[in-house]
Amino acid sequence: MAYQAARRFRKRRMSEINVVPYIDVMLVLLVIFMVTAPLLSQGVDVDLPDADARVIDTQQQEPVIVSINKQGDYYLNLGSKKDKPIAADDLVKKVSIVMRKRKQTTIYVRGDKDVNYGKVVSVMALLQKAGVGNVGLMTDLTGQ
Repeated sequence: MAYQAARRFRKRRMSEINVVPYIDVMLVLLVIFMVTAPLLSQGVDVDLPDADARVIDTQQQEPVIVSINKQGDYYLNLGSKKDKPIAADDLVKKVSIVMRKRKQTTIYVRGDKDVNYGKVVSVMALLQKAGVGNVGLMTDLTGQ
């Protein structure tokens, strides 16, 4: 009889899965994704070509080229002072004027190989501020 009494008071095994830890993990992941999603969308939109580097077709119109030298000075190939550095505000003004006249113009960025990468990104941000939709990065052809 003692055996039956001990058997009667034993707990039955639970056959259900405890989902509380999974819910906690999912909530933590949700918070992480909510915080990081806005950070991923910030940046400069760049429309780079899918193919290898190719020669720019300049027969239609003169391309607009923003150059950056080793010191980080900006140059614009428009106007009479092509060899003079241009301020960031003036660059935005001149490029926005060009974009109003020729909406489908692609702006090319030519940076010196020794220039700080942050300067190239800041030029691309300035071009985005001026309303540029397409930005191309210029390189030298290898082997020439």
